[in-house]
Parts: sequence; structure tokens; C-alpha cells
Amino acid sequence: MPTDDLPETFHVTTDEQLRAVSNLTRHRIMAVLRFEPATITQIAERVGLAKGSSSYHVRLLERAGLVKVVRTRKVRGVTERYYAMAARSIALPDPGEGGPDVLMRHAVADLEASPADGERHVRMAHLRLTDEQFAELGERLQALADEYRELSDPSLPDASLVFALFHPRAHEQAVQTEQTVQTEQTEQAVQAEGDAK
Repeated sequence: MPTDDLPETFHVTTDEQLRAVSNLTRHRIMAVLRFEPATITQIAERVGLAKGSSSYHVRLLERAGLVKVVRTRKVRGVTERYYAMAARSIALPDPGEGGPDVLMRHAVADLEASPADGERHVRMAHLRLTDEQFAELGERLQALADEYRELSDPSLPDASLVFALFHPRAHEQAVQTEQTVQTEQTEQAVQAEGDAK
């Protein structure tokens, strides 16, 4: 695989980097570059962009340090640049409670855009686990993803694997939050009514 000499993980730490990865088009450009380098023209063709748009998005990714030029070649007097990922994977910061999860939003968008007649496996399971079982399942899922990433062949069609193992907000906490919001809305309505008199 051409990414063997790359760092394992790129940690997104700045606002510029977060803005770069938060865009769905740039997410799809990085997916193109995941396994092999590509030129602006090749990226544009694979993502379905105009060449100018492809160049713009790649420049933003390069400026943020997420992609880099790995080789160049002269074609009819013009220098073609081949871009690749700066690392084998990208680690995003925790969005925090109630914050948007960029990775999952991109995954859902890609799933919804995938061919309706294509094979896909989607499942949600509600579990009750001990802390040890939760940690073990997380490790096994990660190991499985890593195993199949190593088996990936750039000559084969793309396939995406996304998993999320998490503790949902407790029902009591969700009810409390909803009640707090309703109380605040009622107080605002009462105050607005008083102001109008």
C-alpha cells in the first residue's frame, strides 16, 4: 500500500484543521486519497467536481496539513502534482456533549448517497454492558476495522465501515433537560407578555 511510510494518525487540533475536515466535499476528497495519490484532475473526476473546485478544496486541505504533495511530473510543460493523505488516519477532537459529530454526519451523508441497489449492512443494537464488556467490544471493533484496512486493495471498489459505540444520554437526564428548556420557554413567554402590556 502506498501509505506504508506515512504516520499512523494525524490529530486535528486547530480550528483551521477542523473547518477543513468538517466539509463533506473535502471529506470525500480525502477518501479518494486514502489509498493512492491523485492529481487535481483525477480527484475532480472521482468526486464529481469541476477542476477549479477540486483545486480550491485540495489547497485548503494542504494548508491545514491534512494532505501533501508526494510527487510531481512534467506533462506538456506543466507540472502535475500528486496529492496524498498526510497520515493513514485522522483523529478528530471529541465534539463534547451536544456538539456535532463530524465523522458520523459525513458517514450518514455517504450512506444516504450510496446506490440504493448496492449491498450494504446497517444495524443498530441496544445493549446493556458492564464497563469491562463495553471496553472489550470497543477494542474488538477497532481491531476488526484495522484488520480489514490492512487487507484493502486500491484496485477494488470502495467500501466504508463506520461504527459508534457509546452510552446514550440517560432517560432521566433527557427528561430533565427537556423540562428545563420548557420552563425557560414559559418564563420567556411570560416576560414577553408582561413587556407587551
